[in-house]
Amino acid sequence: MPHFLSVNLELATEKLKNYCAYQERSHQEVTDKLYKLGLFKNEVNEVITRLIQEDFLNEQRFAEAFVSGKFNIKKWGKVKIKAQLKQKRISDFCIKKGMEVIEEGDYFETLTYWIERKKREIKEEDEFKKKGKIAAFVIQKGFESGLVWNYLNKE
Repeated sequence: MPHFLSVNLELATEKLKNYCAYQERSHQEVTDKLYKLGLFKNEVNEVITRLIQEDFLNEQRFAEAFVSGKFNIKKWGKVKIKAQLKQKRISDFCIKKGMEVIEEGDYFETLTYWIERKKREIKEEDEFKKKGKIAAFVIQKGFESGLVWNYLNKE
């Protein structure tokens, strides 16, 4: 029986190496996958340790890739990105490091992009209501409400 378990462990390790090599993964995604493969807690911990040692699994690298993708491709704000990372149980340290990939100038440019885009779409005549709708939209995209309102009130 122990031989059977070690074969499963090797197979699981190889599967997860491929899983992690395909794209960056969070520790939680890998843990969930290992449990789905039927491994026990001590086996899961052993595989995770091996993946970390062999650099297939790196939470900081995952956070940086996640932030980069969500900001550059989906144009999300920091609030929404942080919330998603917390949901994936990423440590505060790795979240902070991941957020460093966003350049301040790019962030403001993206905020401007969403505000200007929404301005063109809204057919509201009342300026107060129009600002409210724009702010709600941009805040929903994950941008800080204070930043959004400062931008809108400077116009």
